[in-house]
Amino acid sequence: MGRGKLRIYLGAAPGVGKTYAMLSEAHRRAERGTDCVVAFVEHHGRPRTEVMLHGLEQIARRELEYRGGVFTEMDVDEVLARRPEVALVDELAHTNIPGSRNAKRWQDVEELLAAGIDVISTVNIQHLESLGDVVESITGVRQQETVPDEVVRRADQIELVDMSPQALRRRMAHGNVYQPDKVDAALSNYFRPGNLTALRELALLWVADRVDEYLREYRGAHRVSKIWGSRERIVVGITGGPEGRTLIRRAARLAEKGAGGEVLAVYIARSDGLTSASPKELAVQRTLVEDLGGTFHHVVGDDIPAALLAFARGVNATQIVLGSSRRKSWQYVFGPGVGATVARESGSDLDVHIVTHDEVAKGRGLPVARGARLGRSRIVWGWLAGVGGPALLTLLLTHVDADLGLANDMLLFLMLTVTAALLGGLLPGLASAAFGSLLLNWFFTPPVHRITIADPKNALALAIFVAVAVSVASVVDLAARRTEQAARLRTESEILSFLAGNVLRGETGLEDLLERVRETFGMESAALLERASDVDPWTCAGRAGQGPPVQRPEDADVDMPVGDHMALALTGRVLPAEDRRVLAAFAAQAAVVLDRRRLQEEAGQARTLAEGNRIRTALLAAVSHDLRTPLAGIKASVSSLRSDDVAWSEEDRAELLEGIEEGADRLDHLVGNLLDMSRLQTGTVTPLIREIDLDEVVPMALGGVPEDSVQLDIPETLPMVAVDPGLLERSVANLVENAVKYSPDGTPVLVSASAIADRVEVRVVDRGPGVPDEAKERIFAPFQRYGDAPRGAGVGLGLAVARGFAEAMDGTLDAEDTPGGGLTMVLTLRGTGTRLPQPLPLDQPERQVS
Repeated sequence: MGRGKLRIYLGAAPGVGKTYAMLSEAHRRAERGTDCVVAFVEHHGRPRTEVMLHGLEQIARRELEYRGGVFTEMDVDEVLARRPEVALVDELAHTNIPGSRNAKRWQDVEELLAAGIDVISTVNIQHLESLGDVVESITGVRQQETVPDEVVRRADQIELVDMSPQALRRRMAHGNVYQPDKVDAALSNYFRPGNLTALRELALLWVADRVDEYLREYRGAHRVSKIWGSRERIVVGITGGPEGRTLIRRAARLAEKGAGGEVLAVYIARSDGLTSASPKELAVQRTLVEDLGGTFHHVVGDDIPAALLAFARGVNATQIVLGSSRRKSWQYVFGPGVGATVARESGSDLDVHIVTHDEVAKGRGLPVARGARLGRSRIVWGWLAGVGGPALLTLLLTHVDADLGLANDMLLFLMLTVTAALLGGLLPGLASAAFGSLLLNWFFTPPVHRITIADPKNALALAIFVAVAVSVASVVDLAARRTEQAARLRTESEILSFLAGNVLRGETGLEDLLERVRETFGMESAALLERASDVDPWTCAGRAGQGPPVQRPEDADVDMPVGDHMALALTGRVLPAEDRRVLAAFAAQAAVVLDRRRLQEEAGQARTLAEGNRIRTALLAAVSHDLRTPLAGIKASVSSLRSDDVAWSEEDRAELLEGIEEGADRLDHLVGNLLDMSRLQTGTVTPLIREIDLDEVVPMALGGVPEDSVQLDIPETLPMVAVDPGLLERSVANLVENAVKYSPDGTPVLVSASAIADRVEVRVVDRGPGVPDEAKERIFAPFQRYGDAPRGAGVGLGLAVARGFAEAMDGTLDAEDTPGGGLTMVLTLRGTGTRLPQPLPLDQPERQVS
């Protein structure tokens, strides 16, 4: 049974019409004979949405009781039993009521997909987990209901439901999104034109990234090498020189001219050391390109123009930005340079920009290393100098009437031998020495035109010439080889130093490290495989790149073992032996990153267990004393009432019953706080946020204190707050009980509220002894009492529970000094302008398909 397919309608903001589009698609499929059912779609009594539900089979929902109310959620078991072809599930980021099968609705959807059922769902851009901070900075709202980006990215199809801000605001003004009494507040707060424009841009960019990802996968699967200019992607070639900053800024300006432009800075380290870079300057340029929204890439390539063009085509770039050469004029005799070569070989689908800068023609600043891999042109010139040069020199000397002498003739031939060795290496130098000695012997050493040498002095001179020529050629070639080795080791050390620094600082995740391995060696994919033992199958711990995943190390083009049961597998090409040393370092670092990630997970579990042990220890201490105190009082009163030896009067019986009731109330309060703290520690507090007036909740929180001990000041003009009424009531009740406990007799506690910007503050003011500044945070820790509070007064959980519930509702709780003495607890909540209920989809919107 295959996995079902997921289709998601993504909206930029509430009210653009995601659910309407989803139901329209369901009707189209039903008309074609597809078995479609409505697993969960909430119409909230809106007639247009309700009409769209007509004609579609709806699965009965599951009813759940929570805090005295009855709520409905999608019945996953019923949908699985029905097994339709397509299920409609609205609001993918929804948090299920406690007691549901899964905590989040997207987890319900995963179950349906695993069962082979296709799912159509909806989600707004602000509910994507990675965009929470960005959305909060734009709208002032921190979304509590989120869905992991990976869940949405894995969708088989994402359709953007788009609408202009002006059209959406007109739809709201007509009453098609919210009730009439909510429209003005919504338009002046969350649905301001600037907010809607920014959210729309976020949605468009996110979908564009998803389209780009699909395009890369398609190009890789079909091996498309030709550039498709669907999006401006600018590659900046940097050498680590001072001109790199100018190039990066110029590329950023080019990217700004096209919507959605992207900048990729690439530094190509040549193994022969032709590009000598300052690590400090590279770090500065890396920071600059990342600050401008681009990415930095480090690639190894012997042929810089070819490596740069291969990288640009691999990322589907449309433009390349290079700097004018820093070489001096005489250095152009060795070749046209990187810029000219890239421009010549880029083809018609890749634009090349040559940017001038202040370092043009000033030289490279560092000596250019010379390597044994001299390139085809250098070797050709070496052979021409070594073979053609002596022939041309002989022709010149024999046709010019100038008797220079044998010594000078030898020096001229020796110069050609040295030139051949400098250009082409050892073999052209040796060939030049051998060929030059024959020409000297035949044409210039008496008797001429004969191999024999008459004068022994000439024979000695010729022998010395051959020896010197061979020695010079050997030394030049050896120096070139040593330089090449040093340059390669320097390149390796730069890569390993950068790698080790990132890994030690914890800046690189496993997938990022594998992506860097793939880029560095120019491979198609990189994967870290592991297995528990020699007989167990290999599993993939992390992967980067394109193409089908590698199942075993032997299936890869390159595999590097890491210990006995781990291996780094690369596909794309076979690496030379000298590259495996750096690859081994990458493999070892990948194992370190994987181990560190697992250790962090284990450390998190250990911290959770340690916190649980601390809570259990404190709970045992509380049970051993604090809970036994009210139990002992209840037990004593009940035993007295049941005693037949004493005839209790009505007043005595009433007093004993009152003591039982007080003890039971205290016990109930203590147990309630213990249970609340347990929920907070285990992360199972799920607030049900809705708009409510403070004067509906705060008076209900005063039931546990004497009537004359609290003074209320809650203005009727306060805006509504977005809270969970039950959690708010518990928080305020704990704050008030704590304040009454420490407030002097006859001095009531003041509970007041006021609005500040988009927040509402509830202040609980007492005139007690107060708390010094250094202890203000400590009093919020669980099982903490301040000062000489009696043991029977509680287990020290009231303030901890109050703060925990406040933070669960996206609020804050802090302690301040009361002017004139005492302590003030400040509970800050979100006003109604910062959170609105989810609207219903309405009219058919404009749509863009990803």
